[in-house]
Amino acid sequence: MSKIKSAAEVAEFIKDGAVIAVNSSSGLCCPDEVLAAIGARFRDKGGPRGITTIHPIAAGDMFGTKGVDHVAQPGLLSTIIGGSFPSGPSSMEPPLIRQMISDNQVAAYNVPSGIIFDMLREGAALRPGVMTQVGMETFVDPQLEGCAINEAARQKPIVERITFKGQEWLYFNALRPDVSIIRASTADERGNLTFENEGAYIGAMEIALAGRNSGGIVIAQVKRVAQSGTLRPHDVRVPGILVDYVVEAPEQLQTTATPYDPAISGEVFRPLDSFSLPEFDAAKVMARRVAQELKPGWAVNIGFGISANVPRILLEEGRHGEVTWVIEQGAVGGIPLLDFKFGCSSNAECFVASPQLFTYFQAGGFDVSLMSFLQIDRMGSVNVSNLAARPHVTAGAGGFVDITSHAKRIIFSGYFNAGAKLGIADGKVRVDREGRVPKIVEKLDQTSFSGPRAIAEGKEILYVTERCVMKLTSQGLMVTEIAPGIDLQSQILDQAEVPLLVSSSLKEMDGALFQPSMVAELARNKEAA
Repeated sequence: MSKIKSAAEVAEFIKDGAVIAVNSSSGLCCPDEVLAAIGARFRDKGGPRGITTIHPIAAGDMFGTKGVDHVAQPGLLSTIIGGSFPSGPSSMEPPLIRQMISDNQVAAYNVPSGIIFDMLREGAALRPGVMTQVGMETFVDPQLEGCAINEAARQKPIVERITFKGQEWLYFNALRPDVSIIRASTADERGNLTFENEGAYIGAMEIALAGRNSGGIVIAQVKRVAQSGTLRPHDVRVPGILVDYVVEAPEQLQTTATPYDPAISGEVFRPLDSFSLPEFDAAKVMARRVAQELKPGWAVNIGFGISANVPRILLEEGRHGEVTWVIEQGAVGGIPLLDFKFGCSSNAECFVASPQLFTYFQAGGFDVSLMSFLQIDRMGSVNVSNLAARPHVTAGAGGFVDITSHAKRIIFSGYFNAGAKLGIADGKVRVDREGRVPKIVEKLDQTSFSGPRAIAEGKEILYVTERCVMKLTSQGLMVTEIAPGIDLQSQILDQAEVPLLVSSSLKEMDGALFQPSMVAELARNKEAA
């Protein structure tokens, strides 16, 4: 019997109450046509009903790939377990899934991406669940929010604290999907899958294993179908023995708003001078300052936001190749892309499955992580995953908690407050209009990173803003560097909701950071340091 089916045909195989695991990262690897068919079947025929969907990383985006929004219909979707969710500017209408979550029409959980992959792996191995210390003293911990996003989820806890051999752990039950939906570039007639046009594998193999070993079905969406026996065995990332059905979707996008770019999939290497460099502004100053902390030979994880510009700073300063960038979707090396194409890299050295990278991250195997922040409290805890007033402007935690829980060094970057009108002239920062929303706050909307736990574990934590650099101490946040042109009292201390410590050896930030054409001097200053 042929494995090749239409999207409408495979949608008929989804039963009421099914648990469905989806492999994607925003538009990257998103099996959008299959998800659309499930949503269309419900609208036309009223089924399936009451499904649960599992997304280690978000399915879909707000820029042309609907993803989970296809199934975000009351009656169809009852529960969602997501490492992240579609997100976008506050000026855009929230995604349908965000509206359902806010209206309490679906029980919604934000579980760190790596932990979700672990839960699926344990389900595939028929083991009971995941025991981890990742996420302790953050929103993941049941002593805080227990991963529940809304009241419907709080009624059905997903994580508990347990004691094992004298230590406290978080425990999550294994996940055993009835249906796994993955995406690749090519399938042969036997269901063997290759990923030659994809920018990552994400967790295709692991999600397929979880579906197969749980007695479920595995559906693969692909761009094309090839004759059996024509795929090179080393190119096959998911074997046909794990795949039940193949859906051909020739028009699938490679990633967010991108039909196809061979540099994303490593088929060609772009010339280095083809990459755009950040314009000179406060964000670039911050990225330059972060870059000063990096040492040759380091493996460096980067997150979305200002940190994503740091690879281009090194490129501009002639330092490309000094460090190796590692992102959770799986690309190692190369130059990570920006904005909502983040998650892909051009010119990558290799692609690694996300679950394997998360094992690396969870144990702190890399040298430093570069992350953004939305809010910081007096003891250095950080919120990056949820703004109560505008929840859809952040995707949720994603891999942030997996990465930061045991990282040896973290550099957070962001604007000191929100809404300020800033300028840089004559090597000095100018605040033309002060921001109205503090980001150094008394109480976080959500705790994504625990400052006290970081201090107890001896981590090195820096916070880089356009006005100053702060470090985490056992007494709290300490200002160690100040930008030229900034007044310590009125433009730093008075703009924080909480008292800040000031170093007795407070110094001015490197003046070359604030000059648009001081690339050579920055490189010399870095070498001298």
